[in-house]
Amino acid sequence: MKFGSVPVRPLIALAAVGATVLLGVPSAGKAPEMRLTGVASAPPGGAYWHTRELWKETSPRRLGSGSHRYWVEEPLVLERWSTPDGRSWVGSRRPGAYPKSAADREAWRRDGSPTKWTRTADGRPLSLSARPNKGSVGPERGVGAFVLAMQRLTYDELQRLPADPEGLKSWLTRATRVQPVKETAVDGFVTGALTDLLHEFPVPKEVRAAAYRALQTMPGVRVKGTAKDSVGRTGTVLSIDPPETPRKDDIVVRSKFIVDTGTMLMLAEDVKATIDGKPFLENTGTRTMLQVGWTDAGPAVPALP
Repeated sequence: MKFGSVPVRPLIALAAVGATVLLGVPSAGKAPEMRLTGVASAPPGGAYWHTRELWKETSPRRLGSGSHRYWVEEPLVLERWSTPDGRSWVGSRRPGAYPKSAADREAWRRDGSPTKWTRTADGRPLSLSARPNKGSVGPERGVGAFVLAMQRLTYDELQRLPADPEGLKSWLTRATRVQPVKETAVDGFVTGALTDLLHEFPVPKEVRAAAYRALQTMPGVRVKGTAKDSVGRTGTVLSIDPPETPRKDDIVVRSKFIVDTGTMLMLAEDVKATIDGKPFLENTGTRTMLQVGWTDAGPAVPALP
């Protein structure tokens, strides 16, 4: 998918257990590597770097029958565990779809309050349920490293990333250019990597702070004051808009995310996509980072929120 003319990950694709999602990126196993030198920091405070996220996306097509048509929201709990040696596991679970708004809820009731759907309102097949599924958990295969800016890094190398904004941005820019990436796409990849450093990777807080400050210097990024996330936590809002005028038929993605500037961790993200000015629901949704940090609790099927 496109952020202006820059590839971005689709939200729903991240639910795939055991798959590495790198859109528009050459195989990580074949990437030339940039090594970091220096002394690594102290060992981690747990066995796994763990993230627990709640995704909410609107189904891309309306459901129902006749005049009783409505939109539903599809939540997804996604968890990931990574060890310092680069192994990782992903767990996912669907809590069950539900009508998106009060008006959708009324239309759903008029439609008989179904709890299972096999077709959209326009007759297209799908499989959707209002009931939670059993969920799953499994190892990610074929990775064995932390992949940042298309570079395979060890845990120790993550600890040695530059802890100043300009140095970090410079390193990520050079790392991105190691691959045959269009020059116009470099800033988009760097912006994405800086954002990922705020939650996805077990880096020191000083590196996250550098990523946060570097983000504010990237094209299309603006500070938008403060806001609360869906669970009531307050943080600083950053928005990311396309830095260039999109071409016809480009999928344009705009996002806002909330950062806790005390821990320098992302709290939540809101993503909206359009194509030719019209909503593109397949890339639109929100996520809340329910847990980010070290833990000794091993991989398991995610609990319901």
